[in-house]
Amino acid sequence: MSKTERFGRILELLAHDGTVTVTALAGELGVSEATIRRDLQALGEQRLLERSHGGAVAHGTAHELPVRYRTGRSEEKRRIARAAAELVTDGAVIALTGGTTTTEVARTLALRQGLTVVTNALNIAVELAVRPDLKLIVTGGVARSASYELVGALAEATLRGLNVDIAFVGVDGVDAERGLTTQNEVEAATNRALMSRAHSTVVVADASKLGRVALAQIAAAGAADRLITNEGADAGQIERLRAAGLTVTSV
Repeated sequence: MSKTERFGRILELLAHDGTVTVTALAGELGVSEATIRRDLQALGEQRLLERSHGGAVAHGTAHELPVRYRTGRSEEKRRIARAAAELVTDGAVIALTGGTTTTEVARTLALRQGLTVVTNALNIAVELAVRPDLKLIVTGGVARSASYELVGALAEATLRGLNVDIAFVGVDGVDAERGLTTQNEVEAATNRALMSRAHSTVVVADASKLGRVALAQIAAAGAADRLITNEGADAGQIERLRAAGLTVTSV
């Protein structure tokens, strides 16, 4: 396991449990306690956690996990991506926001021919730029280091001149009452602008995002057409989202 993968796993455990210990992390990750102490020190310096005696605790408020530390290539996300790709017809114009699940959608579609892909995500653009059989359009905008997304007025100006068949949107939270949310208000506005240019919007989000509410609302839940998530998602959450107007597919 690389340092980046360790950092991602430490932060995932911290987000789930609220606290972690050096001893438990060393056993979980199969490294020495000295290595874990150095990892916690580095994450503390990035203000992603607070050190405590014998371990670390989560900050009092939720912080956005930088995309480089998100352990995103799970089989659940791959299944979601494959289901999303089945909605795309040859020659379609699709749009992708940033996120680990939308990145998996991009990888699944990378070998398809005749697609036009619009994205504001720099990491997705880098992966698709070498694919000669698709057309890639990248928005302008200000780059966010946490998500690798281009956001703001320049991004929105690019999107205003485009028409999209399907937008695939990644989120930090999906809730029937609070809608689709993300951790950054500028990013939310850019994603909202992207959705407005699409004939249909598909939210791709693993089960951990259902019922979660982040800082900034992108749109109401019913503003999207479909949610693709993985099996095991809370049945009550799914029913409430369907009542809010979303078609929900579990894979």
